[in-house]
Amino acid sequence: MKLSELLLNVETESKYTDADISDVTDKSSEISEKCVFVCIKGSKFDGHSVAKQAEASGAAAVVAQHDVGVKNQIIVKDTRKAYSRLCAAFYGNPAEKLKLIGVTGTNGKTTTTFLIKNVFDTLGVKSGLIGTVKNNTGDREYTASLTTPDSKQLQALYREMVDSGCKYCIMEVSSQALEQGRVDGCHFDIALFTNLTQDHLDYHKTFENYANAKRKLFENCDTAIINIDDEYAEKMVEGLDCEVLTFAVNSENSDFSAKNVKCFADSVQYELLTPDNIGRINIKIPGRFTVYNSMGAAACAIKAGADFDKVLKAVSRSKGVPGRVEVVPTDKDFTLLIDYAHSPDGLKNVISSIRETTNGRIITVFGCGGDRDRTKRPIMGRTVGELSDIAVVTSDNPRSEEPSLIIKDILEGMTECKAKIEVIESRTQAIKFALGIAKKGDVVLLAGKGHETYQILKTGKIHYDEREVVADILKGSI
Repeated sequence: MKLSELLLNVETESKYTDADISDVTDKSSEISEKCVFVCIKGSKFDGHSVAKQAEASGAAAVVAQHDVGVKNQIIVKDTRKAYSRLCAAFYGNPAEKLKLIGVTGTNGKTTTTFLIKNVFDTLGVKSGLIGTVKNNTGDREYTASLTTPDSKQLQALYREMVDSGCKYCIMEVSSQALEQGRVDGCHFDIALFTNLTQDHLDYHKTFENYANAKRKLFENCDTAIINIDDEYAEKMVEGLDCEVLTFAVNSENSDFSAKNVKCFADSVQYELLTPDNIGRINIKIPGRFTVYNSMGAAACAIKAGADFDKVLKAVSRSKGVPGRVEVVPTDKDFTLLIDYAHSPDGLKNVISSIRETTNGRIITVFGCGGDRDRTKRPIMGRTVGELSDIAVVTSDNPRSEEPSLIIKDILEGMTECKAKIEVIESRTQAIKFALGIAKKGDVVLLAGKGHETYQILKTGKIHYDEREVVADILKGSI
């Protein structure tokens, strides 16, 4: 491929010499002969600092935001956005051959995308999936490392989807990905908004920045499907010229609405209404938030052209998502759930839903991630302390921070809560304690890890699957 072909959709501010290209990368460790190296400035490393090293290592061209002193340099306004477009061109612009459905919001992205994929699979529509738990390209699956992959991996996944005959790509689109331009140049047929609550302020700094990042998805879509029960719904689409469809449980003025909602310990039931149709959904995923997630998924599928009745049947047959209100078998007379909730609102939603369907105690084991938004720690502590009967504060993914200091931040919000508080820094010992005190009818909630099978410590990432930990505790080997 020629450099000029890669740059067809990139606005450049300098002249360059055309050349044969073998690869595109923004990673200094991947610089190779005839590659294009894109200089991106991150929070810890600035790619511009190794531009000359890239040239010396055989890079055919360097893309930068300012003069970096190499012979074949291409100056652009934003290297992140340019990188996204360069990667798309390198893989033959595969997104142009797919219908993209993007889901964004603080909570519910993973479940909603899984449900849409399940509906399409049931209806015989081949589709790919990109998100927090896994990436599926139609014929192959990969473990995910980011909610939304970096630009190069994303375009490679799109390419596989096209080659395997996928018609749709259903994907979670994170605020960081939108802010960093990872999906720049990708046009979404449908974009769905789940909700917006405090999260990722370590990256975005202010809630306004966080909201504005989410909004970027709706600036580049044909149809926005919006949960108008959320107070930030209007901000997402205000002033945009795309088609807007709405869904809600509490509003009478939505395109899709849920009526006669009933929540059970293992499922939810409700009637889905549109101006032209009415039908019943009975889905085996507990929690009131499942109503919103399944409504959003149904709305996307119906907007994509699927039959209303077939969509409702397909949604009702859908199974749960790993690590999302996942019931762990124990052969005990209490219930054990694993959930990914790691934000104040996520914890509020899952614990409140448990409260609706249990008469026993709720024992919540939770912590907060290190090197992330510290301001949400006391809020999470207060949320768990107010809604649970017993709160076991422990470690999550401490990363470079000391677990004891993270726990101290959490406890600042728990000074007047009603729950009995236990502090056990070791997550394994915290789980063992919770299982040991659980009685008949209680619910033990392990919150924060969800689908993850690892823990990130100061010393690095270690294998840590809570299902295995639970099994070992129940066998008596821990």
